[in-house]
Amino acid sequence: MPTPDEITRHHDATEVIWVDAHPTAWTLRIEEPDPAWTQRYDEQAAEIAAALGERLLHLQHVGSTSVPGLPAKPVVDIDLTVADPTDEAAYVPDLEALGYVHWFTEPAWHEHRLLKHLDEPRVHLHVFGPDCPEVVRHRMFRDWLRAHQEDRERYAEAKRSAAARTTATGHDNGAVGFGMLYNQVKEPVVREIYDRMFRAAGLLG
Repeated sequence: MPTPDEITRHHDATEVIWVDAHPTAWTLRIEEPDPAWTQRYDEQAAEIAAALGERLLHLQHVGSTSVPGLPAKPVVDIDLTVADPTDEAAYVPDLEALGYVHWFTEPAWHEHRLLKHLDEPRVHLHVFGPDCPEVVRHRMFRDWLRAHQEDRERYAEAKRSAAARTTATGHDNGAVGFGMLYNQVKEPVVREIYDRMFRAAGLLG
């Protein structure tokens, strides 16, 4: 189990190693909650579980599409835990056979691997190792937003504002790395909610 310090430590940008990332025609937008998001998770979770078998240690639906009533980008975020994210040969080919693209790797951030399924609604599959603090953070954030309407509404407004500001830059929505610009704009509100959540959980003084 990660320590409180590991769980509460915010992630700063680290080196991104682009693997098979490529420009697409996707357009960044915030949509109203859609039952198709949960259905998409259920379908993908079943396929991933069948493909990986015992190599799958844990799977969870995270991010905004996992929070009922929360507007979101039509992108289903899934956290996948495997024994060793660096052993890509043990899981990447099987996920690619399901239609996933190995988008990038972040070695300095818990050996994070991002794979994307580009069919709509999109799926972002985040691969981490056992006892990863980021997996705990994602679960805590999801459950906090489910239980706290005020922060859910605050986050929804931050998402709409970030999407508007990001698309107003004139950058190509489908360009590699465009989504990171959106994340940077809404990050202050995200960290504010995280800090409130951590204090409520007794993880911060």
